[in-house]
Amino acid sequence: MKTGVAHLPLHGGKAPRWLFEKMVELSGAILELMVIDKGPEEVLKYLSNPFWFQAFGCVLGFDWHSSGLTTTTCGAVKEALKKRGPSLGLFIAGGKGKTSLKTPEEITRICEATGLNHGPVLIKTSRLVAKVDSAGIQDGYQLYHHTFFFTQSGKWAVIQQGMHEQHRYARRYHWLSDTVASFVSEPHEAILGEHREKTILNLVAEKSRPSRDEIVTLSHSAPDKLIREIKKIDTLSLPRHHPIYAESFRPAHLEKTLLKTYDVPPENFEKLLLTRGVGPKTLRALALLSEVIFGDAPSFSEPAVYSFAHGGKDGHPYPVDLETYQTSIDALNRYIQQARLGRSDKIKSLKALASFMKRNPVPSGEFQSLPSSSKS
Repeated sequence: MKTGVAHLPLHGGKAPRWLFEKMVELSGAILELMVIDKGPEEVLKYLSNPFWFQAFGCVLGFDWHSSGLTTTTCGAVKEALKKRGPSLGLFIAGGKGKTSLKTPEEITRICEATGLNHGPVLIKTSRLVAKVDSAGIQDGYQLYHHTFFFTQSGKWAVIQQGMHEQHRYARRYHWLSDTVASFVSEPHEAILGEHREKTILNLVAEKSRPSRDEIVTLSHSAPDKLIREIKKIDTLSLPRHHPIYAESFRPAHLEKTLLKTYDVPPENFEKLLLTRGVGPKTLRALALLSEVIFGDAPSFSEPAVYSFAHGGKDGHPYPVDLETYQTSIDALNRYIQQARLGRSDKIKSLKALASFMKRNPVPSGEFQSLPSSSKS
């Protein structure tokens, strides 16, 4: 798993209508050129790359250090792909807040309209990815954004974001189907967020493999036995620094959930995650029991370690220049038409975007250097 950190403070308000409309036009043109040149599956790889996605949002004129870059960029792309998606073979579902809950029905609707038969698998994947980032990794960030990209071949990428209300920062999670060997063992393409929490319960780390197996075993046990153990632990004086706190559990609610796993025992940790009602507190309780009973502690390593910079909407590093913005959109649309008609080399069309960026650099001193990628 490649990991990283981006300082993404939670900002109020939203993108001005005039800017969002331009973002829709420009993002659509950029993605169409990329599909023409590389194909939709390759575009998924770019979307799942946190550095590229951050730069993409900056090119669209959004504020580099705002959590809104994620939600607004994905929203603009969704609008753009409503028109361009079917012809490009690139689709998008989900979004921010309540819209994220509509992901399954949006995937179904798209598959029915286009004749794709990947719907059930993609819906299961969407649910599982959300469960991993909300319950498998417990880092203090509550998911509020889930965007699911997919192609006609069934390949997919996911961009999710969670917020930490106390610290007022956001964390972004990136997924790519090509790099997921297991949903429950080091599955992410990248995780980006500010490093603040000292104790992160990371049940999808490789180090947590014994704990995952033991948690599944415990989920097969009689609920009354497990609840008795939890209550015993609750009466102990655990060290203040212990990462899992028993007092946060509600035994009555926990027992209801454990009855489900006892009646229909999950085969593995992935199936356990997909069991309705199994959330962060259930997994914390089982992880604690696993540590106490079997002696295997799960991983508490922080899955995020890097830093970014770039700029746009709020006048940093410079205000959005509407004339230049429109010129860029018009130029990209011309390149798309030329590429469709075979009148120019597709690669030259994409290089034109790079040339534009060179002609309009961010003023010196605005960039921070990026650390090289490293394994967690």
